[in-house]
Amino acid sequence: MEVNVVKKKRAMKKNNFMQGAFIATLGIVLTKVIGILYVIPFYQIIGEQGGALYGYAYNIYAIFLSISSAGIPMAISKLISEYHTLGYENAKKRAFQLGKRISLILGVLCFIILLIFAPNIAELIIGDIQGGNSLEQITFVIRVIASAILIVPILSIYRGYFEGHKFIAPTSFSQVLEQLVRVAIIICGSFLALEVFHLSLTTAVGVAVFGATIGALVSYFYLVEKRMHNKKQFEQSNTDIKEPKISNKAILHKLFWYALPLIMIDIFKTLYNSVDMVTLVKTLVNGIGYDVKDAESIMSVISTWGLKLNMIIASIGTGVIVSLVPNLTASFVSKDKKDVDHKINQTFQVLLYLTTPMTVGLSLLSKPVWMIFYGASEYGASTFCYFVFVALVLCLFTAAITIIQVLKYYKEVFISLFSGFVLKIVLNVPLIYGFHKMGLPAYYGAITASILGYLLSLVICLICLKSKYGVHYENTIKQLVNIVGATIVMAIVILLLQYVLPTVSSSRLMNIPIVIMYTAIGAIVYLLLTMKSKTLQSVFGAEMINKVLARFKKKKK
Repeated sequence: MEVNVVKKKRAMKKNNFMQGAFIATLGIVLTKVIGILYVIPFYQIIGEQGGALYGYAYNIYAIFLSISSAGIPMAISKLISEYHTLGYENAKKRAFQLGKRISLILGVLCFIILLIFAPNIAELIIGDIQGGNSLEQITFVIRVIASAILIVPILSIYRGYFEGHKFIAPTSFSQVLEQLVRVAIIICGSFLALEVFHLSLTTAVGVAVFGATIGALVSYFYLVEKRMHNKKQFEQSNTDIKEPKISNKAILHKLFWYALPLIMIDIFKTLYNSVDMVTLVKTLVNGIGYDVKDAESIMSVISTWGLKLNMIIASIGTGVIVSLVPNLTASFVSKDKKDVDHKINQTFQVLLYLTTPMTVGLSLLSKPVWMIFYGASEYGASTFCYFVFVALVLCLFTAAITIIQVLKYYKEVFISLFSGFVLKIVLNVPLIYGFHKMGLPAYYGAITASILGYLLSLVICLICLKSKYGVHYENTIKQLVNIVGATIVMAIVILLLQYVLPTVSSSRLMNIPIVIMYTAIGAIVYLLLTMKSKTLQSVFGAEMINKVLARFKKKKK
């Protein structure tokens, strides 16, 4: 009897699109919130120079992680979902094994490349600029974080395997677990290195970035154990299906073409930051006359501190996409065109509904938010209040590019990515100078170049979905008008409240109730307006909203 109880507790449940989107989003948001909260003490421990050094390591790590694994988990999720829907059990198992081997090989290769070429990469980042982080410091942290690339790719395969079977909860928990372990090492390790053992700042940052390796290891062992105790739930219940012979070569071919666009998506997203990393500091210092420390401080907002706050918004898109890929693939394989159209529009509507007010709200409250997490900063809040809009556009672009990849419009994926990135390269430096000449902050030019690049890519994707697959956007446009209208009213209310309530305090702790108060008022205004216009019910479904309201009423009683 006890054994049966244990088995029931261990049993996993499959999730439909909206359930999966909610669970994945919740897990990713929790991960990102943890990833932001730790920044408060971490920033105090290592400072802005340490933050810039940390950002250099993570940006380079992100590029090589994209090469070694970024596209493979989603590709595995898509392929597993496809074979599982068709009932091809043998092919599904072999796809999982082949995915693990490929990830291991790519991870080892990327690890070796980073070890050998770390000095060359460091020189590319800062060149001959003096006064900030040195070539040796950047080389060291890049080599330390390279160890994570040995673990994360194989971990990502397990996540793709679970998600392909629509088991979203275990992968979401594994992400939270990974982040908790990583953050514990970042905070405790950097503090001990500097304050207890009195080691160098470089060593402290090195210990912090090594947290990525340990966190990934713990998460990997969790998923391995979870799969071992739920083997039967991964098997297709219909054994009458006659499976055709599918060679390993055919599986690898599919995996390659599913993964390549996704790898390119992540690489290009990371390259946007790399363009700023290579051009922004040099242009601000050599071209406009900024002090090196000021320029690195601005760069740390874009590459590290502001980027972490942006991840709150981006995590909503990631959560929806994690659930979308297997569900959209299943509908596409089943040739249910109506359901594909519905899921595409629902994806954009959910993202717009959640991210639009969040972006505007964070922009209006950038000063108290920045004070809470990082304290007083000359460039922090002023950079973030505009930089946050990159997250909104990036969120929509990522969803759109993932959708056209799932629908196998690979040529359009590359056209979209390449066009946006070229626009970013072409506009980055000219816009920095242009904004400076207009009397605006010069670094707004680099942010604008990112927004325009992502917008161009997004428009290309939307045109592709309309012309190639016949997706209709009429209802999404209608909901967008309602969402924008409600967001504008929310923004006006927040701006008017500033004449009555303080917007920022010199005390970091006092800024917490200020942000909570403004957020609560803004959220209530937005929620009431979207309920009145029926936007909330249309986006999430009247049935789901009624269920939530019914549960809330029961709890109240």
